[in-house]
Amino acid sequence: MNTRNIRPLTDPSKPKVYIETYGCQMNVNDSEVILSILQDAGYVLTEDIEEADIILANTCSIRDNAEQRIWGRIDQFKLQKRKREGVVIGIVGCMAERLKYKLLTAVDLVAGPDSYRSLPMLLEAVAPGKPQINVLLSHEETYAEISPVRLDKNGVSAFISIMRGCNNVCSYCVVPYTRGAERSRDPYTIVAEAETLYANGYKEVTLLGQNVDSYYWKDPNNAGKDVNFPQLLEMVAKISPELRVRFSTSHPKDISDEVIYTMAMYENICKHIHLPVQSGSSIMLEKMRRKYNREWYLERVAKIRSVIPDCGLTTDVIAGFSGETEQDHIDTLTLMEQVVFDSAFMFAYSERPGTLASKKYPDDIPYDLKTSRLNEIIALQGRMSLKSNEKEIGRVLKVLVEGPSKKNPDELCGRASSNKMCVFPSRGEKAGDYCEVEVVSVTSATLICKRID
Repeated sequence: MNTRNIRPLTDPSKPKVYIETYGCQMNVNDSEVILSILQDAGYVLTEDIEEADIILANTCSIRDNAEQRIWGRIDQFKLQKRKREGVVIGIVGCMAERLKYKLLTAVDLVAGPDSYRSLPMLLEAVAPGKPQINVLLSHEETYAEISPVRLDKNGVSAFISIMRGCNNVCSYCVVPYTRGAERSRDPYTIVAEAETLYANGYKEVTLLGQNVDSYYWKDPNNAGKDVNFPQLLEMVAKISPELRVRFSTSHPKDISDEVIYTMAMYENICKHIHLPVQSGSSIMLEKMRRKYNREWYLERVAKIRSVIPDCGLTTDVIAGFSGETEQDHIDTLTLMEQVVFDSAFMFAYSERPGTLASKKYPDDIPYDLKTSRLNEIIALQGRMSLKSNEKEIGRVLKVLVEGPSKKNPDELCGRASSNKMCVFPSRGEKAGDYCEVEVVSVTSATLICKRID
């Protein structure tokens, strides 16, 4: 496996590619894969759109406003095309997969998440009046042997994709249609990538998948060496006790006791789980096709906290799904109060064309009511985040330094194992060092700490 942990420098003799990434961590990792493929084909990265020969937007289709933002950016990209002859504009990722040929009237290239290997060929074929497209989905593609070009700023934390696609088909979600069926990557390539990162100074890796708990690699030789997610976690954790391991995202229906006990067994597996609930109402969860109910979710939370009492818990919440009653909304609020999440991603429901919900359930909650309910959820989560953080006062935490604090250059910031952000006085440490700190005060977003080492 090639080592590509140094960001590539611009070479004036080679065509320059500029890429903007939208959406989740998986899209960040996809952009790193894209740049690796293009670098091998003779392209170099530029961070200056004014000098780019190729402008790519790696897109997200989860919500309508994400797509509308991309349409606005396409108009901006076209200004570059007017300034410099030969500039190529491309849309890649989930929006490319969803809209397909509709995008070809606006850009030169359209490539879905499973077609990145074909980008050099597509770029070579682009010509005036001849836009190029490849949106074929694959049942095999995992980009397993491609070593991503790392785009992180601090050289401390990196993402590793362990699987692609999703089989859950939640009624509101467009991902199965834009990223295809679920397939798991060879675990030995994952471990090799993590080992390379650690050898190059990285101290933390995050294993990524739409539903990491359903990761399952079947030994092609039928030698009984299949690997599930807890086993993969252990394989990566054993690389070094100095290498932190995180993962995202877990599905409440699939997170097993084995995953929880594996986390507890290894100190360097971070004690944080992102466990999207979406709604606290069993009625809504059934319509969403989440395949668990309120009671199941709360049981999983109870199990996590019985085995890992200080485990960080974060979540996703949707306000105003089809048919949501006031009682359904109250059920969400009471679940949030019961669990006391550290933080949450909170959204008003955005109907996505082509999903089961768009075909079966009317988007019947008025915009003002959605907004009102979302604001209640956001306000409650602010109080819950503060409550969660207040429990940390007086605790001693091991923090991985990410760099200087944004507000005060004399202070450092970094995350505890629970994923909570800590700020504390600097003693000259650099990104990638570990520090022990004691929490002395908090806000809803940050733990304010003093040094004890």
